[in-house]
Amino acid sequence: MADLASLAQVAELARRISAPLDALINNAGVGFGTDRRARETSQDGFELRLAVNYLAPFVLTRGLLARGLPTRALVNVASAGQQALDLADLQAARGYDGVSAYCRSKLALIMLTLDLAHERPELTCNALHPGTYLDTGMVRDAGIKPLGPASQGVDSILHVLGAGLNEQTTGAYFDQQRVAHADPQAYDVSVRRALHAQTTELVRRFL
Repeated sequence: MADLASLAQVAELARRISAPLDALINNAGVGFGTDRRARETSQDGFELRLAVNYLAPFVLTRGLLARGLPTRALVNVASAGQQALDLADLQAARGYDGVSAYCRSKLALIMLTLDLAHERPELTCNALHPGTYLDTGMVRDAGIKPLGPASQGVDSILHVLGAGLNEQTTGAYFDQQRVAHADPQAYDVSVRRALHAQTTELVRRFL
């Protein structure tokens, strides 16, 4: 176990996980926050949504890949709530809004997925929106009435994992169980390259 708000703990988790590991599913995350105007930070001083929803999966996945894990599939649980990144203000230091920070962190996670699909042809790498306002702690903490059971999200994750393992689908974004299009910025290779450079600089000491 690890606190995803601490990248040191995430890096240690990547070192502790042992083979065999066929598939990695990055699912844990943090939502809008109870006060969407309050900018929160992680233990490392990063904006909290960016840290937990994107930087932690980045560090965990990169740490495992350096050890040859996972061997078959990666699934990143993102969201249909996506917003184009402001690379000049990646940590949302100006005009903070928790919803925007969440949506940007999830788009960043999709960008990571597409990068890895290109870099790691031996793996299938896909991202998905598991379902809208499912009955999770994240949704309830935001004061939103759930629209479906959490099991619906589990079914979507397993479907995407199966598409990777059984059909060799890779580099795709799914809206629940169908292939869909993410925010257009996700497919801009120059933006993804700039995001990767900034991210690597932010987390260098944890890799």
